[in-house]
Amino acid sequence: MTGKALAAALLGMMLATPAAAQTALSAYADENGYIDVQKLTCAQLAGTFQEDADMLTSWYSGWYNGLARKHMLNVKRGKEAEHEIIQYCKANQSKRVIEAIAVVFKDMRAERGIEMKP
Repeated sequence: MTGKALAAALLGMMLATPAAAQTALSAYADENGYIDVQKLTCAQLAGTFQEDADMLTSWYSGWYNGLARKHMLNVKRGKEAEHEIIQYCKANQSKRVIEAIAVVFKDMRAERGIEMKP
């Protein structure tokens, strides 16, 4: 009986704990509908809906690949990077997303033995 009471109490506490409110990515847009992706913070990315975070990290991937003049996509690696960026952002909410991307990409390159040209 005490096991059932404990389980019920734990369930009640879980249900009573307020969930963190998620914010639509569009809330960070200016009056013309644009988001300054260089100023977006990790707190904003971590606090948005998953589909918004997915879309935004895909956009960042295209931006970085465009800068590097790459036209290929590795879906598995992209999803891995997205996951790592979101995890980093959850732990470092005062950082900007572009800083998180730099850290994650640097770590991923180091793990794969990829050296960047100066």
